[in-house]
Amino acid sequence: MLSIFDQGPPPACPSPFNLAAHVLRYADTLSDKTALSVVGAADARNWTYGTLQQAILGTGTGLLNAGLKPGDIALMRLGNTVDFPIAYLGAIAVGIVPVPTSSQLTEPETARMIEDLKPAAILRDSQVACAAHPVQINLSDLTKMRDLPAAEYQMGDPERMAYVVYTSGTSGKPRAVAHAHRAIWARQMMVDGWYGLRKSDRLCHAGAFNWTYTLGTGLMDPWTIGATALIPEPGTELADLPGLLRHHQATIFAAAPGVFRKVLGMQNNLHLPDLRHGLCAGEKLSRHLHEQWTQETGTELYEAYGMSECSTFISSSPTHPARGDALGQPQPGRRVAILGTDGPVMQGQEGTIAVHKSDPGLMLTYLNAPDEAEARMQGDWFLTGDQGAMAVDGQITYLGRDDDMMNAGGYRVSPVEVEAALSRYSGIAQVGAAAIEVKQDTFVIAAFYTGPEELDENALRTYVEANLARYKQPRAFIHLAELPTGGNGKLLRRALPAYFKATNE
Repeated sequence: MLSIFDQGPPPACPSPFNLAAHVLRYADTLSDKTALSVVGAADARNWTYGTLQQAILGTGTGLLNAGLKPGDIALMRLGNTVDFPIAYLGAIAVGIVPVPTSSQLTEPETARMIEDLKPAAILRDSQVACAAHPVQINLSDLTKMRDLPAAEYQMGDPERMAYVVYTSGTSGKPRAVAHAHRAIWARQMMVDGWYGLRKSDRLCHAGAFNWTYTLGTGLMDPWTIGATALIPEPGTELADLPGLLRHHQATIFAAAPGVFRKVLGMQNNLHLPDLRHGLCAGEKLSRHLHEQWTQETGTELYEAYGMSECSTFISSSPTHPARGDALGQPQPGRRVAILGTDGPVMQGQEGTIAVHKSDPGLMLTYLNAPDEAEARMQGDWFLTGDQGAMAVDGQITYLGRDDDMMNAGGYRVSPVEVEAALSRYSGIAQVGAAAIEVKQDTFVIAAFYTGPEELDENALRTYVEANLARYKQPRAFIHLAELPTGGNGKLLRRALPAYFKATNE
């Protein structure tokens, strides 16, 4: 049989619709319930559904009063604080299009985004790097907006643009991924298909407020069903997480695999009496790490696979655990296939993982590269760029990238972007970037370069710190006499990790 798994059509998104209104649909009936706890070693700062909705809709009023209009783009340059999701949902509530970005981005990186987007305004914390823009709404003004009269939700076509996220493109230029308001409607398929989430749950996400994984899994999805979100306060040490999970009675713990790995490395006894299970996404979960977590905690880890263009759509779950090394299966309401050059391959054969164009979570387009968005379609299917194989029961095994994209610490990074930055450094003739495994299941980015002589590593680190976000920065610099190339002289990036091993033996 062909590798097509059809879980049936998702329920149709209602119209008119607003993403923020959907997220806060229980805010009135659960007004006094805790929606968010920012948890620390000493105490927690709680936000009820009522106070959260007031802050979000007051912010919406303030943004309109500042001269922004529905459809305007607002670039978010805010830090890892609760101000981030409040501003994000406040903008969406009144039809303004926010662009959440990592606070780690450098000024040159934000300058390219501003040139791409032509935003109407920047929502700005002065402590976060940002290029110049004539309209900047500072953090103190955003905070004051929370007390303004609540705005009305701007309802409309669920197909209209709601927000934009940036992802690394294979060309080396980050792509501006435009999503519709209906994207939040698609996320309900994760509730049973991945989370096993209940209204009574207390879901703790280890990520920062300004990470899209945290925004979705850690905040908006719990709020959408009336659960409680727990977020560690900024600066929380990983070693403190088990204690926080116990003290605040977390029932579900979500993080990237690297966080689970580090927590296991720091703890001899992980007693988490209230925890039902963990949620893992951002990079491939290894069987070794999965088994170690289960042995130490007595709880399961459920993995999900997705991308910025469609969030997660394949996962394991309490009702459908993954078999062996498989990722899991398509979530209810998803249509997924494994494609070859001529369409779906036979079950068990390798091909490209693809999601159907009808998926409500699929992006609208790349704002800065619509032709590239079209190029990723094969008939009615959107190609992920990842290889996989589908078993007869629909479980899908991940088999790696079909390009050179790197994954280190849960972030996908284009090697071309890293190489472009380093190629401007004096003394580098040619450069190649690749993810290398420095210890079991731990990958970092390394830069391999040629030039007249080996360069000062501290100077290289200083340079990349000024030009690349921290998660894009190489952690190792290896000087070579020449880089590996194919018969046509093209750089063979997949051969680079072997050179790292050779220089460290």
